[in-house]
Amino acid sequence: MLSELSEWFWQERRWFPEGLGWADLEDRDGRVYAKARDLWVALPIALIFLIIRQIFERMVATPLASLLGVEDTVRLKVPHNPTLESYYCNITKNPTQSSVASLCKKTGYSERQVQRWFRRRRNQDRPSLLKKFREASWRFTFYLLAFIAGLAALIDKPWLYDLKEMWQGFPVLTLLPSQYWYYMIELGFYGSLLFSVASDVKRKDFKEQIVHHVATILLISFSWCVNYIRCGTLIMLVHDSSDYLLEVKPHLILYTDGKHCNLSIICGI
Repeated sequence: MLSELSEWFWQERRWFPEGLGWADLEDRDGRVYAKARDLWVALPIALIFLIIRQIFERMVATPLASLLGVEDTVRLKVPHNPTLESYYCNITKNPTQSSVASLCKKTGYSERQVQRWFRRRRNQDRPSLLKKFREASWRFTFYLLAFIAGLAALIDKPWLYDLKEMWQGFPVLTLLPSQYWYYMIELGFYGSLLFSVASDVKRKDFKEQIVHHVATILLISFSWCVNYIRCGTLIMLVHDSSDYLLEVKPHLILYTDGKHCNLSIICGI
């Protein structure tokens, strides 16, 4: 069944104009072409990114946060109560008035004590300012470096200035080493974001984030398989040129050391 589906999906008439086929994309005479099996390289790259991220957040982002005056938030821990903890984890973090009354009977707490417990428990789960800063710093750094590297790879390519050149000779377009690594690094990065999304700061658009990462991975993979390499690199360059700016949300923090006023810009919070 799977072999028949694969054969149907990769039919030459589906992917090539008349007179061309997969045989035309076989490597020969020093000419290299994109192949679907190349995409597996992105998996180890994604794992490497996860390791680099941990090192970056500890060795770079944390000292930078300290330099800018971003401190880890100290939150009061609520007293352990199995009944309230079970309700908080398994049912809801915001109990209704009737639920509060029921919990009062089970725990012996007053209504105000139960409400205070849930309020402090929610605050305890809120991500710290330092954690947000580290995550935003990592994404900002990657997008900025990816944009610079992508621009360096495309600056001398004619299709950067003339879009007609982008399709010249399509679909038999040879693959350049710079295009190969640009694709694999971008794909590996978005793979690492997908792997780490569960442990990152959980935002209100958590589900949309997952859909975005999956859609990005699929689009990059699809453009690779159908040899939209030139088009794909241009689109990634445009996205990278704005993504690093989206990670910078300037917050001016004015603080004093008793004698002088200092102004800091905190990024991505």
